[in-house]
Amino acid sequence: MSQRFTVSKSDGDRRPSIQGEVNQLFEGDEPPTSSGTEGEDAADTGAEVVLKGDSNPKESSPFINSSDAAAEKSQQYDGKNMALFEEEMDTSPMVSSLLSSLANYSNLPQGSKEHEEAENNEAESSRKKPVKAPQLGTLMGVYLPCIQNIFGVILFLRMTWLVGIGGIIGTFIIVFMCCTTTMLTAISMSAIATNGVVPAGGSYYMISRSLGPEFGGAVGICFYLGTTYAGAMYILGAIELLLIYIVPKAAIFPLEGLEGAEAEAALLNNMRVYGTILLTSMATVVFVGVKYVNKLALVFLACVILSILAVYAGVIKTAVEPPDFPVCLLGNRTLVWKTFDVCAKTIETANGTVTTQLWRMFCDSPFLNATCDKYFVANNVSQIQGIPGVTSGILTKNLFGTYYEKGDLIAKVGVESVEEQDDTLTNANRYVLADITSFFTLLVGIYFPSVTGIMAGSNRSGDLRDAQKSIPIGTIAAITTTSTVYMSSVVLFGACIEGVVLRDKFGEGVHGNLVIGTLAWPSPWVIVIGSFFSTCGAGLQSLTGAPRLMQAIAKDGIVPALRIFGHGKANGEPTWSLLLTAFICESGILIASLDSVAPILSMFFLMCYMFVNLACALQTLLRTPNWRPRFKFYHWTLSFLGMSLCLTLMFLCSWYYAIVAMAIAGSIYKYIEFAGAEKEWGDGIRGLSLSAARYALMRLEEGPPHTKNWRPQLLVLVSTDAEQNVEQPRLLSLTNQLKAGKGLTIVGTALEGTYLENSDQAQRAEQALRKLMETEKVKGFCQVTVSSNLRDATSHLLQASGLGGLKHNAVLVSWPRNWKQGDEHQTWRNFIELVRETTAAHLALLVPKNISAFPSNGERFTEGHIDVWWIVHDGGMLMLLPFLLRQHKVWRKCKMRIFTVAQMDDNSIQMKKDLTTFLYHLRIDAMVEVVEMHDSDISAYTYEKTLVMEQRSQMLKQINLTKNEREREIQSITDSSRGSIRRKNPAAVTTQLSVTEDPPAASKEEKPEEEVQLIHDNTNPASPATPATPLTPGEGAQSPGEQVQMTWTEKCDGEPAKPPGAATPEGIKDIFNMKPEWENLNQSNVRRMHTALRLNEVIMKKSSEAKLVLLNMPGPPRNRTGDENYMEFLEVLTEGLNRVLLVRGGGREVITIYS
Repeated sequence: MSQRFTVSKSDGDRRPSIQGEVNQLFEGDEPPTSSGTEGEDAADTGAEVVLKGDSNPKESSPFINSSDAAAEKSQQYDGKNMALFEEEMDTSPMVSSLLSSLANYSNLPQGSKEHEEAENNEAESSRKKPVKAPQLGTLMGVYLPCIQNIFGVILFLRMTWLVGIGGIIGTFIIVFMCCTTTMLTAISMSAIATNGVVPAGGSYYMISRSLGPEFGGAVGICFYLGTTYAGAMYILGAIELLLIYIVPKAAIFPLEGLEGAEAEAALLNNMRVYGTILLTSMATVVFVGVKYVNKLALVFLACVILSILAVYAGVIKTAVEPPDFPVCLLGNRTLVWKTFDVCAKTIETANGTVTTQLWRMFCDSPFLNATCDKYFVANNVSQIQGIPGVTSGILTKNLFGTYYEKGDLIAKVGVESVEEQDDTLTNANRYVLADITSFFTLLVGIYFPSVTGIMAGSNRSGDLRDAQKSIPIGTIAAITTTSTVYMSSVVLFGACIEGVVLRDKFGEGVHGNLVIGTLAWPSPWVIVIGSFFSTCGAGLQSLTGAPRLMQAIAKDGIVPALRIFGHGKANGEPTWSLLLTAFICESGILIASLDSVAPILSMFFLMCYMFVNLACALQTLLRTPNWRPRFKFYHWTLSFLGMSLCLTLMFLCSWYYAIVAMAIAGSIYKYIEFAGAEKEWGDGIRGLSLSAARYALMRLEEGPPHTKNWRPQLLVLVSTDAEQNVEQPRLLSLTNQLKAGKGLTIVGTALEGTYLENSDQAQRAEQALRKLMETEKVKGFCQVTVSSNLRDATSHLLQASGLGGLKHNAVLVSWPRNWKQGDEHQTWRNFIELVRETTAAHLALLVPKNISAFPSNGERFTEGHIDVWWIVHDGGMLMLLPFLLRQHKVWRKCKMRIFTVAQMDDNSIQMKKDLTTFLYHLRIDAMVEVVEMHDSDISAYTYEKTLVMEQRSQMLKQINLTKNEREREIQSITDSSRGSIRRKNPAAVTTQLSVTEDPPAASKEEKPEEEVQLIHDNTNPASPATPATPLTPGEGAQSPGEQVQMTWTEKCDGEPAKPPGAATPEGIKDIFNMKPEWENLNQSNVRRMHTALRLNEVIMKKSSEAKLVLLNMPGPPRNRTGDENYMEFLEVLTEGLNRVLLVRGGGREVITIYS
């Protein structure tokens, strides 16, 4: 080992030895230094390298505050003591520098502290600023912010109404479900928040880093929309308090004298106008001075706590002395107590009986003989106590719910009422009416926003002294506190307040007081004023938090369309995000109904919580090494239960809102997936994909796929030029047309050399492959192999590509161009070796010839044929490939034709019938044609009979020969071939040449053992001729390819018009007049060439106009001396055809007639 590190520099040329490579590897691009200053310069290099960081995104890198590393570079390592590692300092910094960087790491969220500190200019900020250690503990940092965010407008404005409508039992179930959901979510959130540091962004950061950018972006935007609509809900709540309870006369659209729809419209318009004004004011406050919002937060929190304490004090007081809040009933109907003073029709005075203001409301005059409302006349007026007190026993009457249709009268159960069936409701504005149709699921949607806000602590993790301790304790304690308050308030409200008052949403029956205010002590105004300020404060917090959340999403860059919202003022304030938030908030205010806005934000919050639970469950189940939360009291079953509850509540609240929210999240997910920036955050979905892939690969290993499931899993071999650009891009177009995005595709290329020297070229080649695959829309993988020669590199690709059961079963490689040129002899030798290796590996082989003529993905054939020349049975590849091609829009309009060759003793009519039936059972639509070759074209001889045997035994399987008959036929073929070779007179030559009429070419390779045996027998040991083309006296300097070319051209020139073996007197005469050198030709080569010529003639006759011709590819000879002849045979076989796809099966059936 020591010798490898003591390589000395030399001034001369560095030889490419191992020592030279090691020396270069360890020296890199270091500038030459003198030996005396080596340690100091190395130290400088190390310090400068640390400044570069590790190129990770900011949120995942601890080296954020290392800008002062240059000032401490002398301390990075001690000169020569660390010289052994100095070359690796850029990638492996010293432990001491790592720890110092971690100690200075700060991830404070953008809030009041940053806002105040960012007021200085860039010059000041560039200087080292002391990082102030966060000081907030559990109480101030997590518990109280969560309390403030959870308690809100619903508790003060709708809780009593929820208890009245749903009953104590029904409302308790709703509260328990919602509080359980948030508690389970808090447990999951605590586990995630304590599994490392959570920077600004809160739940968005947690979800995106746990589930990936697609889920993170979708859920982050949903959380943003929920927070924004929460702002709208708080503003609407503040306006409702203002216009109904504080200053009703401030209404721009007066409600006096209006009934029904008109009164409702006037109220909504007031809400819209005042809501817009308040929103504009709040947005201006946030824009101008967000620090004041944060400083006022404690004031708003104090208002909330004081209001709740006033309610509890009032409950205790009712046990001793119930407050006096009478309710006036006419029959069993609750009257609006605003325009009358006494709850009676008449009163007795000294002057006699006098009518009251209530009389005048229902009668046309104040006199006793006036005409009055029928119901008013028939029923008595009674007065009951609105707050009977906790000891009154009213609890039992409020246990069960009472649901109303819109416009129904709020009536007291158990009080007599005289009504005539045909009476229509008159003077409707005198009674307390139900303003909306109520049902259980509506109550769920309205209530759920009152339990949101549990993320407030995790959002402030940067301000906490010990975030991993404070977040779980503070959040869970806050949820426990608020849940206790909510559940107890349900019971206490039901135990203290009369049912008709509970169901009176706006307190019209108790002099227009806020219902919860009637219970409070010492005065209803404590609740009214306190709740008004708390809702304003909550609205300001929403308008402060939502823009920062949007800014965090925009700065992540995962949603390209939102990048503009990442910009802001010089101090980092999100101006554009604030503007967007205000516009979305305005859309909620225009809805103008608190009861309609609440279910909308419930959807978005529930979806967010659902994915927090999913993230925790996934991380726990996958057991990722980085999942080490400090919070130990979690379990995946709790997370799944929380997720299920969230999903249930979504559809309980509103099934159509749930579908819309999911559609929005799904659309954002797909948008980020297709258009978003590539992000690798080590998310749980990646881990889930790995686990699923491993499971699937293990399943694939259990056995080969069934024939029904077979599809070509392609290894596409391409070559690259000197600039690493792909030379045959149309190969990938053909791949796309064959695969259509289904199955496995591996695009591979081979480079020559050593990996150490060519690693950069390999990376460039891989990038070029990826780019081309993306252009051609080929879904798959790319692989680059570097080896000492291209032959070995290609062989390595063939053997090593794929993983487990997910391996290629077919190879696609283009026909070698210019293989006849003398300097390209290695190209075709490599090609033939590849053919042999695919055969040995039982892989199918597809070889497109004239690949540049194949269509691109953008072309369309409006007509034409795909012709299949089915010479031998290869497992059905020739049937399957055209079917797959015709699934693509390029080939969709082409019709399929299948040609097969009938031998002289075949029944061609029966063959056509059998083949048509076979295709019918295969469900393949194609025209069938049997090409007949009579005695004048084909004579029976050894090799062609071998093909007949192969065709009969492996292709159609319809010819009913017994096994014994096939064996006898093989024996006769062998005997005749041996006998014909032994004869060396001209007659023997005549026999051989007449035998070479027209074999169905490709079948000769289907059984290599039998074929090679026959070829071997056909070679006379006494003859010096070999399967390689013999050289004539002037040919010694020619390349093998040129030899073949010359020999066969000479042969063809001798007989250009017809086959040299025609069984006619002229043919025999020509044979006897053969040139003397023809006698030395290897007769096997003569037969093969003649086969190729004759078959090409038939294919050209039938398929010259076809858009694509597929035919069986013959295999190469086993003895390598005849390789150049093999290439020439294939050239002659496909000569004149525009697009050819040579197909060689992989030795298994790939198509079946069975379902």
